[in-house]
Amino acid sequence: MIGLPAGTRIWLAAGVTDMRSGFNGLAVKVATALQEDPYSGHVFVFRGRRGDLVKVLWWTGDGLCLLCKRLERGRFVWPQANEAR
Repeated sequence: MIGLPAGTRIWLAAGVTDMRSGFNGLAVKVATALQEDPYSGHVFVFRGRRGDLVKVLWWTGDGLCLLCKRLERGRFVWPQANEAR
Protein backbone atom coordinates (compact mmCIF):
# COMPACT_ATOMS: atom_id res chain seq x y z
CA MET A 1 0.00 0.00 0.00
CA ILE A 2 1.27 3.44 -0.92
CA GLY A 3 0.39 6.03 1.68
CA LEU A 4 -0.13 9.64 0.67
CA PRO A 5 1.32 12.42 2.83
CA ALA A 6 -1.12 14.41 4.96
CA GLY A 7 -2.69 17.28 3.06
CA THR A 8 -2.39 15.62 -0.35
CA ARG A 9 -5.29 16.51 -2.63
CA ILE A 10 -6.69 14.19 -5.26
CA TRP A 11 -7.79 15.94 -8.45
CA LEU A 12 -10.15 14.27 -10.93
CA ALA A 13 -9.84 15.65 -14.44
CA ALA A 14 -13.52 15.86 -15.44
CA GLY A 15 -14.44 14.61 -18.87
CA VAL A 16 -12.21 12.36 -20.97
CA THR A 17 -8.48 12.41 -21.66
CA ASP A 18 -6.43 11.02 -24.53
CA MET A 19 -4.89 7.94 -22.92
CA ARG A 20 -1.94 7.98 -25.32
CA SER A 21 -0.52 10.74 -23.09
CA GLY A 22 2.43 9.85 -20.89
CA PHE A 23 4.31 11.68 -18.14
CA ASN A 24 4.94 14.90 -20.06
CA GLY A 25 1.55 15.09 -21.81
CA LEU A 26 -0.39 14.61 -18.58
CA ALA A 27 1.83 17.10 -16.72
CA VAL A 28 1.03 19.69 -19.40
CA LYS A 29 -2.70 18.95 -19.02
CA VAL A 30 -2.42 19.50 -15.26
CA ALA A 31 -0.66 22.83 -15.78
CA THR A 32 -2.93 24.14 -18.55
CA ALA A 33 -6.40 22.63 -18.02
CA LEU A 34 -6.39 22.35 -14.22
CA GLN A 35 -4.05 25.31 -13.69
CA GLU A 36 -2.20 23.38 -10.99
CA ASP A 37 1.45 22.48 -10.48
CA PRO A 38 2.04 18.85 -11.51
CA TYR A 39 5.07 18.79 -9.17
CA SER A 40 3.06 19.87 -6.10
CA GLY A 41 2.76 16.37 -4.63
CA HIS A 42 -0.97 16.23 -5.28
CA VAL A 43 -2.49 13.31 -7.19
CA PHE A 44 -4.09 13.87 -10.61
CA VAL A 45 -6.43 11.25 -12.08
CA PHE A 46 -7.46 11.04 -15.75
CA ARG A 47 -10.07 8.81 -17.44
CA GLY A 48 -10.13 7.47 -20.98
CA ARG A 49 -13.01 7.84 -23.43
CA ARG A 50 -14.32 4.28 -23.04
CA GLY A 51 -14.28 4.63 -19.26
CA ASP A 52 -12.37 1.42 -18.56
CA LEU A 53 -8.96 3.07 -18.09
CA VAL A 54 -7.58 5.63 -15.65
CA LYS A 55 -4.09 7.09 -15.32
CA VAL A 56 -2.77 8.65 -12.13
CA LEU A 57 0.06 11.20 -12.11
CA TRP A 58 1.85 11.85 -8.81
CA TRP A 59 5.08 13.67 -7.93
CA THR A 60 6.79 11.88 -5.02
CA GLY A 61 9.54 14.43 -4.44
CA ASP A 62 12.19 12.65 -6.46
CA GLY A 63 10.26 11.83 -9.62
CA LEU A 64 6.88 11.47 -11.28
CA CYS A 65 4.86 8.28 -10.89
CA LEU A 66 2.45 7.25 -13.63
CA LEU A 67 0.02 4.59 -12.49
CA CYS A 68 -2.52 2.96 -14.78
CA LYS A 69 -5.62 0.86 -14.03
CA ARG A 70 -7.73 -0.92 -16.65
CA LEU A 71 -10.98 -2.64 -15.75
CA GLU A 72 -11.75 -5.94 -17.46
CA ARG A 73 -15.48 -5.40 -16.85
CA GLY A 74 -17.44 -2.27 -16.06
CA ARG A 75 -16.56 1.41 -16.28
CA PHE A 76 -15.26 4.06 -13.92
CA VAL A 77 -18.00 6.54 -12.95
CA TRP A 78 -16.71 10.02 -13.74
CA PRO A 79 -17.91 13.64 -13.41
CA GLN A 80 -18.74 15.56 -16.57
CA ALA A 81 -16.89 18.74 -17.50
CA ASN A 82 -19.54 21.49 -17.36
CA GLU A 83 -17.25 24.48 -17.69
CA ALA A 84 -13.58 25.26 -17.98
CA ARG A 85 -11.88 26.22 -14.76
